Amino acid sequence: MTNPPSAAQARVGSGLKIGVLALQGDFREHLRAAEATGAQAVPVRRPEELDGLDGLIIPGGESTTIDKLARAFDLADPLRKYIGEGLPVYGSCAGMILLASDIADPATDLSGAPQQTFGGLDITVRRNAFGRQRESFETDLDFKGLDFSATESGVEPVHAVFIRGPWVERVGEDVEILAQVEPADPGQASHAAQLPGAARIVAVRSGQLLATSFHPEVTGEKRVHELFIRMIRGEA
Repeated sequence: MTNPPSAAQARVGSGLKIGVLALQGDFREHLRAAEATGAQAVPVRRPEELDGLDGLIIPGGESTTIDKLARAFDLADPLRKYIGEGLPVYGSCAGMILLASDIADPATDLSGAPQQTFGGLDITVRRNAFGRQRESFETDLDFKGLDFSATESGVEPVHAVFIRGPWVERVGEDVEILAQVEPADPGQASHAAQLPGAARIVAVRSGQLLATSFHPEVTGEKRVHELFIRMIRGEA
């Protein structure tokens, strides 16, 4: 199921300049999703391209690779600075990992040094928590904050695709939980074996920062990007 932008959705981003970190991963899909809201969407590969942005999207991909490339392109420190100064940022999958303050199972380089993050979100994440590529799955989620999309029948669930996705194991007191994957009947859900009686947090928000474990840009689900735009505008 996809959620094509309505006329209102297509205007909500008008006048905004949204950057998408374009070092690795599915940044092209996020550029298209941001453009669908009416925003100007631009790829970001250099520090000077962070100037003048109204918001930034960190896409899915390999968090370790994005970390290394951000440092190689001298982007890591400017990103931390902008995030610390309040730049609105949405992180999807690997982007969630890179916004986290802590990683439960960080990758290490050849010298044994753990991977780094840009930080900003007071959360602990676990990488590849739902399993490897072959354990990818789809499910419908109740997602808080999407009241703007309500119809007479209520707010439609978000159809989420998880591809080697992380989950959140700890949230700080200023972090709001927006969505969780609930334990399921083992006969009806491929992920049930990884969910022994506990819900897993897969979407969070803190101030101007938003993160999801899943990939809305893959399914054509536009409401998560619209929520981000509304956060930038102070409407959510």
